[in-house]
Amino acid sequence: MEPIKQTLKRVVNAPKFAERYDSIRSEVLEHPGVQAFLEEHAGEVDKRMVDLGMNKLYEYATQSHDCSRCPGVGECINVVKGYEPKLVIERGAIGVDYVMCRKKAQETERRKVSSMIRSMHMPKEMLGIEIKDVEITAENSRLEAVEKIVEFLDQYDRTRELPSRGLYIHGPFGTGKSYLLGAVAGELANRHIPSVLVFVPEFLRELKQSIQDQSLDEKIGYVKQAPVLMLDDIGAETLTAWTRDEVLATILHHRMSEQLPTFFTSNFDYKQLENHLAYTQRGDKEVVKAGRIMERIRSMTLPVKLDGQNRREKA
Repeated sequence: MEPIKQTLKRVVNAPKFAERYDSIRSEVLEHPGVQAFLEEHAGEVDKRMVDLGMNKLYEYATQSHDCSRCPGVGECINVVKGYEPKLVIERGAIGVDYVMCRKKAQETERRKVSSMIRSMHMPKEMLGIEIKDVEITAENSRLEAVEKIVEFLDQYDRTRELPSRGLYIHGPFGTGKSYLLGAVAGELANRHIPSVLVFVPEFLRELKQSIQDQSLDEKIGYVKQAPVLMLDDIGAETLTAWTRDEVLATILHHRMSEQLPTFFTSNFDYKQLENHLAYTQRGDKEVVKAGRIMERIRSMTLPVKLDGQNRREKA
């Protein structure tokens, strides 16, 4: 039997193999990235280093660079998905390092931004919106709301501190109140500021069930401590004395004391919401308790009215 070393030597020295090797070597050395690397390190790299490092040069040249051959991270052809090769000098030899590619960096940033928004019972289409997505015309009333949102964001951009007052956006059904909350959340996420969006009627129903599984305090604490809280459709809930006095009052008192910004949407203006809060499911009227909650809401927000055609009916 022929010794393995002799077999390998015979195969390597075979004319067809040698021709193929020379062809691959030429292709590798003609690669723009390889040429740029060799020119940059002309004082360090000699022929012997190139010969010994040919496998590394081949590894580099046969992969995608700057995402030119990859439609997305999931379809990445590289050895390490989402990372592209970079030629380096390692202890006097040519080596390959891997750095995050452009598309992987974009995907990572998108995930990081998405993680900044937590929603409770809000439609998925309310997430990932930005101010530029809000339709504004001379005829609609969104301009004032958008201007106030921009002022809120500008103040943060200037001072790196969140303003303590949010917005109380009120108006008829379908005028885009919830959509504006989504835009605020999206803009805050782009600034890496976490926010929590809560659909109030469903949240309060969930809290009643949380008494049994002992998660009530945890859920209330999560909402009241959110860096930015957005309470959508307050006033649409079926009110009880407990949800008003033990839940809403607790959350709002904490946020007012800590000067944490809170945004609201409602079909009611301030006065109408106060009247709603005064009556419980049992028909009891408690003006003083409703007034206390409204005092907090007024001190925490600037009112903005939206009107116009119901966009849901139009759709």
